[in-house]
Amino acid sequence: MDAPRRLLWFRRLSLAAAALAATVVVLGAWVRLTDAGLGCPDWPGCYGHALPNAGPGVAGSGDFAKALHEMIHRYFATTLGMLIVTLAVWALAFRKDRGQPLIPPLLVFCVVCLQGALGALTVTLLLTPLIVTAHLLGGLTTLGLLCWLSLAPPGRVSERETSVRKYALIGLAALILQIALGGWTSTNYAAVACPDLPTCQHSWWPPMNFRDAFVLWRGLTIDYAGGVLANPARMAIHFAHRLGAVIAGSILIGVALLAVARAAGRRLKAAGCLLLLAVALQIVLGVSTVHWGVPLSLATMHNAGAAFLVICMVNLLRALWPSRPSGMVPLRRVDPAQ
Repeated sequence: MDAPRRLLWFRRLSLAAAALAATVVVLGAWVRLTDAGLGCPDWPGCYGHALPNAGPGVAGSGDFAKALHEMIHRYFATTLGMLIVTLAVWALAFRKDRGQPLIPPLLVFCVVCLQGALGALTVTLLLTPLIVTAHLLGGLTTLGLLCWLSLAPPGRVSERETSVRKYALIGLAALILQIALGGWTSTNYAAVACPDLPTCQHSWWPPMNFRDAFVLWRGLTIDYAGGVLANPARMAIHFAHRLGAVIAGSILIGVALLAVARAAGRRLKAAGCLLLLAVALQIVLGVSTVHWGVPLSLATMHNAGAAFLVICMVNLLRALWPSRPSGMVPLRRVDPAQ
């Protein structure tokens, strides 16, 4: 197999891994929303076994469904880990091929190793919000890196298009912060703290406790299942997430419109339009989730919407950054007077 074909198959494998990563992210949300995060109190097995129904007293009990949810998530995550190891080995083996990326596959390998550690700590530290939120961010980072690897770089980027890069990076930062706020809202069980829209508890500024809402670490012996915060702190978290949604959504819409306006070709224009669609979809899902009382289906789709936003943002960034083939050195302009 020649180098161009190897690179094509590398991107196809990266695309398969990205699709699996998106599935793992959604399954992780499903596990969290069904209160199955501690369905298996040990790691990596479940009650010391590879199958959730093998533990004593689990089969046929009310805990079996939660154990099954948790282990399904682990099976998919393990498969994803094996695919990422394959990509890293592939990148090392063919690192001299023209256009073969090396640093991103090794970076995603490091991230997935960290994800494994965070997954174990999620269980052993009893759903500590900081660990669970970091686990979510790690999953979406994995998804973003795999999407980047699966996309071919543009042949060229005009100077007008290049001017969008700095705004796209601002949009990415805003998206990361908003996803972190969303994870903090979910892990502190604050999604139902404000059941009405656009107000919260029928007030534009309800009595909120921001001091307790954003304490990142509370100790090692606390069981966070069901949440430990009083309602004023949960309202503060939910309110911050709503405010962040307005700010981040406005920034992303601005970036998308700017990309469409300055696009010199179809790829960047399509990426901008797709980002606009993702933002609109996430807004509808967020409003619907609150309006209908945070049902499992809509809450899970809201998490999937965050993953879709990451995919669209990476797609936009990839359209703005042509990569230099490995081994190629940029030509320097030589002064004839020398």
